[in-house]
Amino acid sequence: MQARAMRRRTRVARRTSAATALVLALVGCATDERAAQTSLSGEQVYRETCSACHATGVANAPRLGDRKAWAPLVEEGQAVLTAHAWVGVRAMPPGGGRPDLSLLEFGRAAAYMARAAGERWEDPDAEMLERIREEEEKRVEELRAKKESGTGS
Repeated sequence: MQARAMRRRTRVARRTSAATALVLALVGCATDERAAQTSLSGEQVYRETCSACHATGVANAPRLGDRKAWAPLVEEGQAVLTAHAWVGVRAMPPGGGRPDLSLLEFGRAAAYMARAAGERWEDPDAEMLERIREEEEKRVEELRAKKESGTGS
């Protein structure tokens, strides 16, 4: 009799654990989806952050809408340009100096500025974000190697 009760409790515990895991997974998905929906647009990030330099050309930052200045940068491609800027490039600090931005928000801002320069860049989707992350890893490794060899950044 005790063995039967013990087996029953074990089955109930397994079902409860599975149900709890499912609920937690669904809440996590909803949270991720909600975060994507409530994150900043490229234009918002540009206005709140990027415009400090890209509206005026501070430290030779390419100005919003300046096709000639943006041309050699956008030729690198969306993943490379976004990753290099995300890591920090020339006078631009990592993440544009705004550590609370997600890569998605930052990528949206880069796409917004490229579109303003006449490019047809879309806001990054999951596939593009993965490509940006891959380029980010490459860039970080390049910078580390340069630092170790003493050739600078």
